[in-house]
Amino acid sequence: MKAAVLYGQEQIRVEDVPEPALRPGEVRIQIEAALTCGTDLKVFKRGYHARMIVPPAVFGHELAGTLGEVSPDATGWKIGDRVVVANSAPCGDCFYCRQGRENLCDDLLFLNGAYAESIVVPARLVQKNLLRLKPESAFRDAALVEPLACVVLGVEDAQLRPGQNVLVLGTGPIGLMFVALARHLGCHVTAAGRGEARLQTARKLGAQSVIDISGHADLLLAIQAQTSEAFDVVIEAVGKPEVWEAAVRLVRKGGVVNFFGGCPAGTTVSLDTALIHYSNLTLLASFHHTPRTIRRALELIEAGVIRADDFVSGECPLSQLPQLFKSMAAGNRAVKTLVRVHE
Repeated sequence: MKAAVLYGQEQIRVEDVPEPALRPGEVRIQIEAALTCGTDLKVFKRGYHARMIVPPAVFGHELAGTLGEVSPDATGWKIGDRVVVANSAPCGDCFYCRQGRENLCDDLLFLNGAYAESIVVPARLVQKNLLRLKPESAFRDAALVEPLACVVLGVEDAQLRPGQNVLVLGTGPIGLMFVALARHLGCHVTAAGRGEARLQTARKLGAQSVIDISGHADLLLAIQAQTSEAFDVVIEAVGKPEVWEAAVRLVRKGGVVNFFGGCPAGTTVSLDTALIHYSNLTLLASFHHTPRTIRRALELIEAGVIRADDFVSGECPLSQLPQLFKSMAAGNRAVKTLVRVHE
């Protein structure tokens, strides 16, 4: 089969790779939709991810498709089932799993290989994070389940509720999903980011206020110059230390900051201890997803709250994936791209 293989830093090749035989409890998905992701871009730039992928390895993790082969031990599934699968599954036995915090599992099993004609899903993922789609659900919509599940966890951690003033820093796919879910919950949302297309999408998804920070060296000053709103919750969806620091200064007394965007390894931030203490701020960080948020994400997608039309801004054949990632690394402002794995 054709598949994209990551060999190292900014090295992807589309190659013919053997289709592995199924082991007990496994299924094979014929991929119908694969989407690009900011995490995949980070991995492409870095050349690896210590927990998720060690090259050479098949690449990509947002997908949906149809079961093309089912091992006899994978009970409840049959060839032709329309499915979506998460990119990981927890062990179910460690301390964190027993506490219902499966996103922190000591033995998360990751799945990569979405940029390919098919993918074998390990038994643990089949058991915990393989979901059946409704007949009318589009594969390109369903492929958004994994990133949306992470955002669902972030929304729950921040305890968003109707009427709150929420500031979302960043208008990439994750920031835009936060905008959509916050509006769905009845919050008043301000989105700050770059790129007219992304800002237009933020408006379409319900942001009542949009702040263009293009050309501004100081994010904090740029936002303060364009709004006098007091924010109950600030969502950092960029992943830069300076934006983490700005987020703390943009939230009101008694407010909540969710440092959702992961910063580069080894970076640090400087925070005003007096501000945090005397303003009684709650600072938290959300990571990954759980089986429950995976299911909630699919519910939101199948209810039409999140649709691929609002996030997928282009298509690319699998053969052109290396060039696509080079353009993304160079600053391509596409939100998400649908990769056509069957050319």
